[in-house]
Amino acid sequence: MDSCPEFGKDPRMIKTFLYQILRGVAYCHSHRVLHRDLKPQNLLIDRRTNALKLADFGLARAFGIPVRTFTHEVVTLWYRAPEILLGSRHYSTPVDVWSVGCIFAEMVNQRPLFPGDSEIDELFKIFRILGTPNEDTWPGVTSLPDFKSSFPKWPAKDLATVVPNLESTGIDLLSKMLCMDPSKRITARSALEHEYLKDIGFVP
Repeated sequence: MDSCPEFGKDPRMIKTFLYQILRGVAYCHSHRVLHRDLKPQNLLIDRRTNALKLADFGLARAFGIPVRTFTHEVVTLWYRAPEILLGSRHYSTPVDVWSVGCIFAEMVNQRPLFPGDSEIDELFKIFRILGTPNEDTWPGVTSLPDFKSSFPKWPAKDLATVVPNLESTGIDLLSKMLCMDPSKRITARSALEHEYLKDIGFVP
């Protein structure tokens, strides 16, 4: 996908691609598979049909209920969910939805949303936009292994100013995908039903 920059100028194309990514992720999750490495480089697009496929399942894992303990050295930094960055080893499907949210914003803005160059820089880039989490916004966050009470306390920005070319229903969906608390993050299946994707028409 990173070699197809022109689609960012077409909101309908963004919807079509987002829908296909979510459809693929929802399929994986329904079969108890986490992808864990979703990023533009792992999305293959057929330029003739605009059909999109998820690729590179090298980090994929089967998961069961309850959530399993996984290594947190997964997902390219810019698309890595905050619970992984904060050292959680008990994570599940929301990590993939976070990655899709980052890809969604990148398609619209034509640049990465959180281009960190280290794990702490990545966390701080997230916090500067979404606000530093606390027990009110994300119960349990202060108990995660790599959470520090000394983290700077940034307020959340209005996502509409961060992704200014996205319509209001898209901002609503993006905010649900980039919810810091993974227990409140929208699922891929629910995202497919969101108002933003209602007028999508034909999808390859």
